[in-house]
Amino acid sequence: MAEQPRERYLALKTLMMPRDTSPYGTIFGGVLLSYIDQAGAVGAHYAIACQGWRDPPLVTVAMNRVEFHEPVLVGDVLSFWTETARIGSTSMAMHVVVEAEREGRTIRVTEAEVTYVAIELDGDRRRTLPIRGE
Repeated sequence: MAEQPRERYLALKTLMMPRDTSPYGTIFGGVLLSYIDQAGAVGAHYAIACQGWRDPPLVTVAMNRVEFHEPVLVGDVLSFWTETARIGSTSMAMHVVVEAEREGRTIRVTEAEVTYVAIELDGDRRRTLPIRGE
């Protein structure tokens, strides 16, 4: 996969609510993983559009690395920033950084790298497609 220029893109922003808390009063890691996956896909589609390529369906094939730096609390407003890490022939990797707005400060709480593959939908069959298509 070729390296791509790093340009941050705000793919998602959300408020953390009590329904997503663990018994310890913090937000479940799985909730964050779901948002990271969504944000990475939104960022990947944005990166593809910026290149002027066709916009294929993308599916998640890997969360290569997830780091939980700080707990996420109820009431935190989270921003999910994406950067293109790599683009290959049929896949692309997105780096997702999650920042919390808390008490007037911005705190990096989580980051991950997620890999997506471009696919063609043909009934029940799926096959990979080149990402750099026109």
